[in-house]
Amino acid sequence: MNNVFRAIAVTAGLTLSLAAFASDYPSKNIRLIVPFGAGGGTDAVGRALASSAKDVLGKNITIVNRSGGAGAVGMSLGAQQRADGYTLTVITREIASLPQMGLMRHDMHDFKLIRMVNLDPVVVLVSADSPYNSINDLVKAARENEGRIKFASTAAPNFYLMALEKHQRVKFNAIPYNGASEALPSVLGKHTEVTIVTPGEAISQLRSGQLKTLGVMSEERVNFLPDVPTLREQGIDVVTGTWRGIGAPKDTPEDVIRNLGKAFDQAMTSPDFISFMEQGAMTIHNLDTKAFTQFVEQDTQTLGELIN
Repeated sequence: MNNVFRAIAVTAGLTLSLAAFASDYPSKNIRLIVPFGAGGGTDAVGRALASSAKDVLGKNITIVNRSGGAGAVGMSLGAQQRADGYTLTVITREIASLPQMGLMRHDMHDFKLIRMVNLDPVVVLVSADSPYNSINDLVKAARENEGRIKFASTAAPNFYLMALEKHQRVKFNAIPYNGASEALPSVLGKHTEVTIVTPGEAISQLRSGQLKTLGVMSEERVNFLPDVPTLREQGIDVVTGTWRGIGAPKDTPEDVIRNLGKAFDQAMTSPDFISFMEQGAMTIHNLDTKAFTQFVEQDTQTLGELIN
């Protein structure tokens, strides 16, 4: 009986300790692991969000860049941190793809997903003087020239292209490049004929008229490109894109997750963050823990159908 009372006392003490910890959170600065290098889109979103959230939380949020393995190195590092709310990780779409490809040991279940922050569709781009003026022009050419239309791929494999190829039963000649910073000049220089990137990655070339958009791979038209039709409007039912969010190690206390969620909710409504995202042609898409988790589960399934 004494052992039973002792166990109850220990449990009660632990509960009170966690409650006190949560009510005192945060009592020190927070680290945010970004699983890509400084200067990229994920890094920029992470820094902008951290800057706005620190004013809400009252503590600094330090960015820690850990690139490598297309995001695998940084996200795996984040999953292994102490579950106390003081080390968070920017979670990207790669959490849904890399584990299924055997390229990452950790997966979404190693995190508590706090908030989705950003969801961007992708756009199909060609040079301004390209003979293709719609997605159907491009698909027709690819069907007539099987495996010969050169596609500047920002990643290998490229899930945007794979989704289009599978839906239309066509094949492009995918040439790998190291991200949009290399793929876009390839199209501009006529080394390749087409690429698929987010609006933010190509917004300067689009605004200058150097590139032409054949369609946006979203459910609805995007504010940044209101005159560009979706692929669905053109009879091709392919919707895909990329996303970013914030996660914490899976055993992080629920009260801490709730506090962080509320803080990020406020941060995403701050004028500075909204202005930053608008200038970069990036879309704020706030999903809470439950909705974000369901979204990633669905995206994991969708990518699995392409991978397997």
